[in-house]
Amino acid sequence: MKTDFQKPYISIIVPAYNEADNIKELVERIDGIFQKEINESYELLIIDDGSTDGTVEKLEHLSEQYPSLKPTYFARNYGQSTAMQAGFDQAQGEIIITMDGDLQNDPSDIKKMLEKLESENVDMVSGWRKKRHDYFLRVFLSKIANKIICKISGLELHDFGCSLKVYRASIIKRIRLYGELHRFIPALVKEVGGKIIEVEVNHHSRKAGVSKYGLDRTFRVLLDLLLVTFLHRYLHRPLHFFGGIGLVIGTIGFLICLYLVGIKIILGASIGGRPLLLLGVMLCVVSLILIVQGLTAEILVRVLHESGSRPQYRERGKAESSGNGSASEEAAIQRRA
Repeated sequence: MKTDFQKPYISIIVPAYNEADNIKELVERIDGIFQKEINESYELLIIDDGSTDGTVEKLEHLSEQYPSLKPTYFARNYGQSTAMQAGFDQAQGEIIITMDGDLQNDPSDIKKMLEKLESENVDMVSGWRKKRHDYFLRVFLSKIANKIICKISGLELHDFGCSLKVYRASIIKRIRLYGELHRFIPALVKEVGGKIIEVEVNHHSRKAGVSKYGLDRTFRVLLDLLLVTFLHRYLHRPLHFFGGIGLVIGTIGFLICLYLVGIKIILGASIGGRPLLLLGVMLCVVSLILIVQGLTAEILVRVLHESGSRPQYRERGKAESSGNGSASEEAAIQRRA
């Protein structure tokens, strides 16, 4: 095993929840890959997301055997996105890798993904589980979700939900994860200017433990999909979103009211007790509320940008935009030396 090091080059983040039967083999396999195939210093950040099955005890024991293992223990179950974000916050490496803790992702794929990151000079390499070993309904819903996300984000990826991904720290630390947003990381990386490619990876059936996936998560993902859509298209122009909907609703309400006024003046019909009048007035009021909400959001966005909390744009550094891999190769040689 490697001796202690000050700052690792690679950080591996693994969210784990009730994976006591898998965690030992996972740590052993990852360490074996780095000892035999990848000549780089690394840290293994396993984020225990409030496990209740003995995962904590096993991690404490393993951390005594493997100096690279740095476990974090949550007080309760917060969810995979929060666990990943904790890992991103703690990661010290220039390269960050994420993967699941259930052994369905294969650590042997890490080497080729690292090579692709350097050879293609990209910011993110996303895994594609072309041959998935999950039950039919989960795979079917995942394919539908992937097509929807592709349409919204403009990214031609086959598998947004694969946890096995490799990132440059400089790009992944620009984003924050909430809710179920870990499923939309490629779209979020694109939004901050990252270059992404996809490679096929292995996928195995779960050998032990219980899947944490359920149909209730599907509905949460759909809601987060709406958030990603808004962030991708309207973050810098919220008035276009709220105002656009408001103008459509307001136009319908105005036409309804105009029609009622017309039949009142021309035909002398009574309109005071008609439900259509209530609908027209209500649509006009809702339209006004949406437009005001859009204006408020525009002010908030400007305050956010002008305070420096979020830059309005990002520049790509010379090393990132040059497309020349010689600098990264030279740095790798110096690290090995």
